[in-house]
Amino acid sequence: AAQAENPGRIVLVDADPAAAAGDGRDAVLAAVTAGDEPQLAVRGTILSVPRLARVTDDGRVPDGTPVFDGEGTVLVTGGTGSLGALAARHLVSRYGVRRLVLAGRRGPDAEGAQELAAELTGLGAVVEVVACDVSDRTQVEALLAAVPDAHPLRGVIHTAGVLDAGVIGALTPERLARVFAPKVDAVRHLDELTRDLALDAFVVYSSVSAVFMGAGSGSYAAANAYLDGLMAARRAAGLPGLSLAWGLWEQTSGMAANTDELTRSRMNRRGGLQMMTLTEGMDLFHAALGSPRSLLVPAKLDLRGVRADAAAGGEVPHMLRGLVRTGRRSAQTGTAQDGELLRRLAGLPAADQEKTLVDLVRGQAASVLGHAGPDGVRADTAFKDTGFDSLTSVELRNRLRAATGLKLPATLVFDYPNPQALARHLHTELFPDGGTAGQDVDEERLRRALASLPLARIRAAGLMDALVKLAALDDSTPATGAFDDADEEMAVAELDVDDLVQLALGDN
Repeated sequence: AAQAENPGRIVLVDADPAAAAGDGRDAVLAAVTAGDEPQLAVRGTILSVPRLARVTDDGRVPDGTPVFDGEGTVLVTGGTGSLGALAARHLVSRYGVRRLVLAGRRGPDAEGAQELAAELTGLGAVVEVVACDVSDRTQVEALLAAVPDAHPLRGVIHTAGVLDAGVIGALTPERLARVFAPKVDAVRHLDELTRDLALDAFVVYSSVSAVFMGAGSGSYAAANAYLDGLMAARRAAGLPGLSLAWGLWEQTSGMAANTDELTRSRMNRRGGLQMMTLTEGMDLFHAALGSPRSLLVPAKLDLRGVRADAAAGGEVPHMLRGLVRTGRRSAQTGTAQDGELLRRLAGLPAADQEKTLVDLVRGQAASVLGHAGPDGVRADTAFKDTGFDSLTSVELRNRLRAATGLKLPATLVFDYPNPQALARHLHTELFPDGGTAGQDVDEERLRRALASLPLARIRAAGLMDALVKLAALDDSTPATGAFDDADEEMAVAELDVDDLVQLALGDN
C-alpha cells in the first residue's frame, strides 16, 4: 500500500539470508536499484519478480463430486453477511452440504439472518445461526466445542472482515486493531483450534489489495496478506488451506457496498479491475476450491483497457506485466522525464505560465476524479468540495510530481486548497524568480538542444543557413552559404533565441 501511494520511492526486497551481508548484498542492491521493479525476491544470484498468471492446472471440482463429508458440519464466519450468505447458499445448492453453522457478531439478530436460515432449511440443510465474535479466542473455543460429535467439523469458510479506507499516514493503532480483529486474530484462532481436526477445506476470503492495488487500504491489505501467508504455512504443513484474494464484487450490501464509485473507477483505471457479478464470483469459487495452490486471485480484469492505457503512455501495474504485452513505450506526454512541460512554459509570460499550470492541475484533478474533462473542476473551487479525499489527494500529488519533477508533499491538496492556489505554488517552485528567467535560454541549454537535433531535421526546417550564419558571428569569417535573400535574412534576424530553438525543435 505504501508503494502504491508513493510510486517510485520504495523497493521491497525479499532477501536471501545467505547473501544478507558482504559483497553479494552490494551486488544485489546495485541490480535492484538499476531496474524498475518495486518488488523482488533474491535467491543466490537469481532475482525473481511477482506476476499474476493464469492458472494452468485445472483444479475445478467436477459437478456432482463430493467436496465435504456428507455427515459433517461446515462453519461459515461472517455467515449472515452478504458474502457469507452467498457462500452458504452455494455450499448447500452446489455441494450438498447438509449441516451449517453461520457465525456472526450479532448472530440471529443480524438483518436477514432468520430469512436466510429459513431459505437454507427449505433447501434441505440443518442450519444454526450463532452469535460469536471470532476475534475472541474463548468464544471460538466455545463455538467449536458446540459442534456435535455425530456431525464433526469438516470445513471452515471465513468471510468476515472490516474495511477501513485511509492512506498510510492516517493509520493509527486503533484503526489497525479494528481491521485486524476479524481477519488476523480470527483466522489465527480458527487455524490453531482446528489443526487436529480432519477438515476437507479451510478457505479464507482475502483481497486483491494484499497482492496489488493496495493504495488507500493499508490496514486491510496488511490483514489480508497475513491470511495469504497463513494459508501457505498450512499447505506447507500438509493441512488444507486456500486464500482467495477477491477482486471487486458487484454488491448493494456488505463490505463491497462501502466501496464508493470513485474507488471502483480508480481501481479500474489503474489496475484494470472490473466488477464481477455474484454468479461470476461463485463460479470462480467453484473453480478454485480444488486447486493445489494456497493463493488464488479470483478477479475480473480489463486487460484490453490496461493495454490501451499503456499504449497511450500509461504504466502497466507490475503485477500485470506478465498478462499485458506492450510494444515499445512512447514518451509520456507532459512528464518531467522528457521536459515537455518546462519547454512549454519557457518563453511564456509569467501570467501565461500560471494559466498553463492551472489547466494542468484542473486536468489532472479531473482524471483522478474520473471526469471526462477539466470542466468538472473549477479553478477557484476547493478540492474538498469537488470530492477529494486523502487517497485522491495522494494520487493527484503523484501525477503532478511526475509532470513537474518537483518533490511535493502528501498534504499538497490540503496546503493549497484549490487549483488556482496550487498552480501558483507550482509556479513559485518551478520559477523562483517569478518566471522571467525562464524566458532566457542559457547558452549551455541551447547547445544541448541543438546538439540533440539530427542535421536533416535542421535542414528540413530551413534553418541550416541561419544557424551557420549565427555560428560565424563569433569570428570575422563570413559564413559560406549564408542567406542570399535579404528579406529572408531580415526575418531570421528578428527571431529571438527562444523562437529559434522552437523552430529548430519543429514547434511551429
